[in-house]
Amino acid sequence: MRRERAAARTLRYGYDRRAGPRPTRVARRYGRVMRPATLATLRRVFHTMNRAMVLLWRLGLGTLAGVWPQGFGRLMVIEHTGRRSGSRYRTPVNYTPAGTDLYCVAAFGERTDWYRNLLAQPHIAVWLPDGRWEADAADVSDDPRRSELMRGVLRDSGFAAHLFGLHPGRLGDDDLAEVTASYRLVRIRPLRPSPAPAGPGDLSWIWGVVALAVVVSFGLRRRLGRGRPRQP
Repeated sequence: MRRERAAARTLRYGYDRRAGPRPTRVARRYGRVMRPATLATLRRVFHTMNRAMVLLWRLGLGTLAGVWPQGFGRLMVIEHTGRRSGSRYRTPVNYTPAGTDLYCVAAFGERTDWYRNLLAQPHIAVWLPDGRWEADAADVSDDPRRSELMRGVLRDSGFAAHLFGLHPGRLGDDDLAEVTASYRLVRIRPLRPSPAPAGPGDLSWIWGVVALAVVVSFGLRRRLGRGRPRQP
């Protein structure tokens, strides 16, 4: 009963008034976004978007990822193995580069499926604009540069961060630390190029088929048009 009442207060006010001091305005707004119903909607939206993003990469359009980080975000695709099923999954994530390493975040915290898969099997593959790479993943949530790296990932997340009610350019360090306390910071370290039959650009041949179909269709229309008798 107590848990139910606490949950009801959180849903009504954006936080549990009896659990501690009133959070900041930024945290209250973020708390409303993180309500269960809103989270469920966001999960469905991102699930649908992720499928579309992977298809775009397979069509050879991955080189366009990152052309406008502040708008569309800087994207890569993580290939990871299911910790229980053993199946191979592909998950697009936003990232920020720092030296030769790449950093991304699990915004749904420790319950994020791909994050849990990386902990179980940290040797992964990533799709980057310059191709597919073998890589190692590690949780670095305790990195001393967490605030700086977290801000960089949010900045390079484009509109995705705004869907969560986060505007990295307006957040102070304290607000940033408060609203991202449950986030897990992940370091991706690319090791070597690793082309694969099913990888970025493996469906790019479709564009040739589409171009041929357009040319044939245009030619047939012109030939049929010439064969029609002209009206007097």
